[in-house]
Amino acid sequence: MIIDKLENRHRYQHLHPRIAAALAFLADTDLSALPKGRHSIDGDNLFAIVNDYDTQPAGTEPFETHKRYADVQFVVSGEEAFGYLPLAGQATLAPYHEAHDFVEYDYQANKDDACFIPLKAGMFAIFMPEDMHMPGTGEQPVRVRKVVCKVLL
Repeated sequence: MIIDKLENRHRYQHLHPRIAAALAFLADTDLSALPKGRHSIDGDNLFAIVNDYDTQPAGTEPFETHKRYADVQFVVSGEEAFGYLPLAGQATLAPYHEAHDFVEYDYQANKDDACFIPLKAGMFAIFMPEDMHMPGTGEQPVRVRKVVCKVLL
C-alpha cells in the first residue's frame, strides 16, 4: 500500500507503466466534471470508476482484495478513512468473484488487527493484490467524490 499526494506522483512512475498512466490521468483530467461511472483509459487494462457517496461507519462494508487489478484510489473532494490490513491467510466471506475481481473478508474477524487511515482531498492510495482494504469509512457521514483507477497487473 502507498499513500501520498497527487503532486508526488512522479515517485511512483517506476512501479508499473499502467500505474504511471493512472496517476497521469488523475493529474491531467478535470475529475470534478466527469460523470459518475466507468471511464475507459486503456480498455480493460486501465479504467477509472467515478463515485459520489457518503462515508459509512467502519464495518458497514467488508474488507476486500483483488487478484488481477491494483486500485489507485484518489479523493477528489471530501475526506474518508480506509481500513487496511496486509493479506495473511484470513478467511474469506465467499469465493473469489472472478467477473468483478474481488474477494471479501469479514470485518469483525479482522477489526482488532486493522488500522484506519485518513485519505483527504488531493491524496491517493495504491492497493496491490496483497492489501486488504475497506474504503469509504468515517465517524460521521461526509460526502466524497472519489475516482478509482483499476490497473491490470
